[in-house]
Amino acid sequence: MECPECGSDNVEVIKERGRQITLRCLDCGNVWQITLPKTVKVPLIVSEHEKSYKTVAELPEGEEIRVGDIVEIEEGDIRITGIELEGMRRVEKAVIGDIKTLWGENISFPAVFGVSIYLKDGVTQSFKVKADREEEFATGEVIEVGGYTFKIERIRTENGTIKRGIAKADEIKRLMGHAIRGKARRKLEIYRGHKR
Repeated sequence: MECPECGSDNVEVIKERGRQITLRCLDCGNVWQITLPKTVKVPLIVSEHEKSYKTVAELPEGEEIRVGDIVEIEEGDIRITGIELEGMRRVEKAVIGDIKTLWGENISFPAVFGVSIYLKDGVTQSFKVKADREEEFATGEVIEVGGYTFKIERIRTENGTIKRGIAKADEIKRLMGHAIRGKARRKLEIYRGHKR
């Protein structure tokens, strides 16, 4: 929340009464009130890599939510990956009161994606690795995984394959390239399963 006087987000709650909240700006001293919107409990299925569980998200009634939006629940920040209405109809956006179920992935967990390293004689060595979601990977970069050093030649993302360029780990489905001799710029950790 930002102060309506000076725009600072350095604020504190000084009083709560139901949905009515009184705030004070710690920079300019301005005091103001806001009324929080009514919330609706919406069923939410959260994916944490190969594990999923059911929970609920308390969301503001009447507001619109889209695939790709982030919602906060006790377990972490959840990126919405699917919206279902009555009749099992999937949509890209909907008003919160109309939603039957939401699907999402916990983005508090690292990104997990595949790596394909092409060896001699047509052999391919594959791994699942994990990386910070904001970490960037570029074609031409030299990486080490599981004792193999390889040069990234292609990056498969949710939107297609990149032959030249950069992608964040959060968007990557697979890194592909040939094994080479040489020193890697960095080493990726092999993903060994879900851990909370």
